[in-house]
Amino acid sequence: MATGSPPASLLSVAPMMDWTDSNCRRFHRMLSRRALLYTEMVTSAAIVHGDLSRLLDYDACEHPVALQLGGSDPAQLRQAVGIAADWGYDEINLNVGCPSDRVQSGCFGAVLMTRPELVADCVAGMIAVSPVEITVKCRIGVDDQIPEDVLPDFIARMRAAGVRRMAIHARKAWLQGLSPRENREIPPLDYPLVHRMKAEFPDMDLSVNGGIATLDQVQDHLRVMDGVMVGRAAYHQPWDILGAADGLWGEAPPFETPTDAALAMRPLILAHLERGGRLHQVTRHMPGLFHGRPGARQWRRVLSEGASTGGIEVCDAALAQTRIDPD
Repeated sequence: MATGSPPASLLSVAPMMDWTDSNCRRFHRMLSRRALLYTEMVTSAAIVHGDLSRLLDYDACEHPVALQLGGSDPAQLRQAVGIAADWGYDEINLNVGCPSDRVQSGCFGAVLMTRPELVADCVAGMIAVSPVEITVKCRIGVDDQIPEDVLPDFIARMRAAGVRRMAIHARKAWLQGLSPRENREIPPLDYPLVHRMKAEFPDMDLSVNGGIATLDQVQDHLRVMDGVMVGRAAYHQPWDILGAADGLWGEAPPFETPTDAALAMRPLILAHLERGGRLHQVTRHMPGLFHGRPGARQWRRVLSEGASTGGIEVCDAALAQTRIDPD
């Protein structure tokens, strides 16, 4: 169980819908003992009315782990936080950054950048009932908003409501005309604006998110920011991002090579299979483990072709491909 709010995270893995499930987090936790991990976004309505075990259960090995909520009803969010408190998450985060259509239709996610006073009411109510820190993830603005005006005002309102830690995706979100994928790639990144926010709000703990693909880039941002949130790079090349990440805290990494990490996953995979799970549910998070290394393509191929129907032998066969001398 969590013992309280974790220290500000130097490195976190962004919450992503249909991706950052418990199997993904356990894999990432194998690679880094210290990175802060997030759940997929769960709506406050789902928690109030849904299957709590399915929505909120996780493995103790995932700590430190944060729950991300989506919603815009202050009373319902407050109720959801009160319910989730029993699950012992290390942090609860409010999503004010997701641009997907299904999020907009529920009036939460990035569309809330246009209603900062409502967000302030939401987080104030969440803070009032939460035993752990309430944080916010946002964009620099949406649509025709001017980020230089909108973002500092938004941060100031969050601070006044009691928020002390935020993650800022350094892109606008275009709520009309761009798909969620395009919103991750087309709007230009404005890191200098996010960096200026740290100078303007030195008492706030601010992380930057968006387009950060290497550990060197993480370290560059940490010269200015309190933390860095990495998204899809942690999925596409997890070893490059997380395999040496604990060095940011001055600690040795858990494993010397991605092969060591793959072998360490075997007991977790076997336990998952013994519970009736399917191999693909775990290994779908692992194709990028050998990114840029000998045998990477064969590793991906064997996993993708066999994981839907196979067992642990598929993992062993895939790993054998990384040991074949390419010459």
